[in-house]
Amino acid sequence: MLRILALLALLAPLAAGATDAATSAAKIVKQGNGKGAAPCMACHGVDGGGMEATGYPRLAGLDAAYLQRQLDDFANGARTNPVMQPNAKALSEDERAALAQYYSALPLPAQLAKPAAAKPAAEGERLATRGDWSRALPGCVQCHAPGGVGVGANFPPLAGQPAAYIESQLRAWQQGTRRNDPLALMQHVAKQLTPQEIQAVAGWFAAQPLPARGSTP
Repeated sequence: MLRILALLALLAPLAAGATDAATSAAKIVKQGNGKGAAPCMACHGVDGGGMEATGYPRLAGLDAAYLQRQLDDFANGARTNPVMQPNAKALSEDERAALAQYYSALPLPAQLAKPAAAKPAAEGERLATRGDWSRALPGCVQCHAPGGVGVGANFPPLAGQPAAYIESQLRAWQQGTRRNDPLALMQHVAKQLTPQEIQAVAGWFAAQPLPARGSTP
């Protein structure tokens, strides 16, 4: 019994720390951190589902390691964005880690589990699922998984993300303003795509439904 009590005493601070981190993250999401970081919900929505009209991406259900790396990259300048860089820099390392865990644990917003009403262009489906090997262009799903549901920390989900966001990131890879990908894979892929193909691929992934909860296999 004494051993059990001693073990519980050792674990109690860890549990309290996890609770404090979650509470801190929830507060930052709604109110900011009071040190220059704005409330995350202002752009990414109350439920972390993003904003389709403005192209702000979904964060809910994404891999925690992926989210933390993006926040860290914004903070250290490895990834650039006029909105995210100052916000990430205003967050401490612990706050960035807590936010990554917070958003990763959120369920996928229900509306993103439904397929889009509009049918995307066939060209987008072809490139997303099969690629174009005459240009050494693999299908997107070879890394991002069937349906674009994502795989782990390196290949985030594309399904259900706003088309405007996917387009903007493909252009950033293409133009070299985003370079924080493993082995420069996305830079190679994006440089092979025409503006019309970027639009078609983005539209196809934006129209794909996701499971009602979670985002990665």
